[in-house]
Amino acid sequence: MGNLCALLNPKPAPPTSKKRSSSIRREKKKLDDAAIRDQAIAAAILFKQHQQQQKQNFDRSTSLRYPNGVSKRNNSNSNTLPRSSSSRARSLTDPLLQPHQLVNQGVKVDDLETNHFVLVHGGGFGAWCWYKTIALLEEGGYKVAAIDLTGSGVHSYDTNNITSMSQYVKPLTDFLEKLPESEKVILVGHDFGGACISYAMELFPLKISKAVFIAAAMLTSGHSTLDIISQQAASDDLMQQAQKFLYANGNDLPPTSFDLDKSLLRDLLFNQSPTKDVALASVSMRPVPFAPVIEKLNLSDLKYGTVRRFYIETPEDNAIPLSLQENMINASPPEKVFCLKGADHSPFFSKPQALHKLLVEISKIL
Repeated sequence: MGNLCALLNPKPAPPTSKKRSSSIRREKKKLDDAAIRDQAIAAAILFKQHQQQQKQNFDRSTSLRYPNGVSKRNNSNSNTLPRSSSSRARSLTDPLLQPHQLVNQGVKVDDLETNHFVLVHGGGFGAWCWYKTIALLEEGGYKVAAIDLTGSGVHSYDTNNITSMSQYVKPLTDFLEKLPESEKVILVGHDFGGACISYAMELFPLKISKAVFIAAAMLTSGHSTLDIISQQAASDDLMQQAQKFLYANGNDLPPTSFDLDKSLLRDLLFNQSPTKDVALASVSMRPVPFAPVIEKLNLSDLKYGTVRRFYIETPEDNAIPLSLQENMINASPPEKVFCLKGADHSPFFSKPQALHKLLVEISKIL
């Protein structure tokens, strides 16, 4: 939200000036209120349209360190690698750009290996969190699907009854299974969504052109998301304060899910995000199922390892600090690493234009 401007007028103005000034202020307030109302209505309509479209198509409801060619793929052992030009310093504000300004004019969207993005939300979020990214990508000519995982967003299921990763990601795996054999997508995972797209990459490697991890859990085989979280838990007071474990099966049994304290959401997840998006999240987020978080993934080089991976770092992140992101990157180096300057844990809110530009750039990497 913008800063409130104080109107100072030390000298008394004539009655006609006061009337004119008052009229201008009333008119400005009407315009501001109308703009905010129009934004909210547009976002709600957009999200509803996507849910209806995905239900019709698939019968269910559905956020440089390593240069090109340098990865496990070509067995490079270089220790000092140049950053991508996309990690250059950016303004802390997210400049408003039109979609055509964000697209590399040298490559047409229709000529790409795939122009189809599939967006997978993080723990507690839902497809609703991608509303800005959906609009920007579609206006740029891309096809977009945003998935509600089981018990998330508008998916009507009790989170406490989710007992496995396969159950949690079923909306995503169903979506991929129903894709035509010749069609590929770019999977994008945020937060815990990183573990979810990793699970899908192991199942459907031939249907995934690229995988993008945004401030996400990027695991190595035999590890769980809890293994990653535990690396910071001891020193992260904010995360410990925010987590509230739920015990639907009784206090003497493991937790079934965990929720986040709404009063700490801004500091933990949205410290650089607009107030209106924080408000949206505070009434839309749901508990995170615990069983998938502690499930260890089996990821093979022959399946998961064949999908091209990219990582987008969020340096202002209080939920998954940059140091933890870099630990995951070093443990399993992706093809490229981008740093989204000024982004908090939710760059689809805090840096939507810059995030969009990176997604477009990644889609056009040959």
